Amino acid sequence: MIGMEPVSHYYYSHRLKLHFWDWGQDGKPPLVLVHGGLDHARNWDWVARTLRENFHVYAMDLRGHGNSAWAPGALYSLAEHVLDLSALVDVIDEFPVTLVGHSLGGIITMLYSGIYPDRVRKAVSIEGLGLPASHKVHKPAPERMRNWIEGVRQTERREPHSYPNIEAAVARMKEANPHLSDDVARHLTLHGTNWNADGSLIWKFDNYARSFPPYGNRLEDLGTILGDITCPVLLFWGMESWAPDPESGGRASVIKNYRLVRVPGAGHWVHHDRLDIFLEETTRFLDE
Repeated sequence: MIGMEPVSHYYYSHRLKLHFWDWGQDGKPPLVLVHGGLDHARNWDWVARTLRENFHVYAMDLRGHGNSAWAPGALYSLAEHVLDLSALVDVIDEFPVTLVGHSLGGIITMLYSGIYPDRVRKAVSIEGLGLPASHKVHKPAPERMRNWIEGVRQTERREPHSYPNIEAAVARMKEANPHLSDDVARHLTLHGTNWNADGSLIWKFDNYARSFPPYGNRLEDLGTILGDITCPVLLFWGMESWAPDPESGGRASVIKNYRLVRVPGAGHWVHHDRLDIFLEETTRFLDE
């Protein structure tokens, strides 16, 4: 069980060839794991091995991430990501489905749950309620458009950073999240990089996925969709995270039926930093 590997599959959405991992357990209810920005589906491996005891687990690579195709000319907007999740759920074609997401993946799962409330059994979101009101994506429209245009032009002039060897890439991974153990950081790096011809490594994600689209993030729209969620929701927040508490400013209050778990000793990646607490709380919630 510990050494098991999932099966790789592809599907199509919006004319893109997208990838997902199938952890198996036919006949059990479906559960989809959705990773965050600049990440990949294999970051869920430790979670998937536990949850597959009671679910048929799938883990998707978002467009522009992992083994999924890049989308030249796309915005990598929330709407596009929700579209891709919708396509995968339709491929699975077993309802209702359980959704678990982190960060960007968290808000994607929340939006899907509000758009298709009858199709979701339960939803878990790790620091995924959208960008806070103070973020630049909520600036007035002229500033928002200018920031986006200048950001894209800057990306066009930027060469993707490469690493001379796996050790250097692992070191960068641990710099991004100091909570990671050496083994976890190496696993995430091996599945999150490609080799260049000269033997150096480069991250798999599309650098254009870094941009924040100039529209599609209106707080009023997000609040309306989240307010339409009818399934039970479990929220996680790492108490050492840069992200604000989901209940600050009443952000979570639009969700009708939710519970918030505040996790000590954890940053933004709660499912890595305190895997024990995440699995304990999540399995209890899904069993209820």
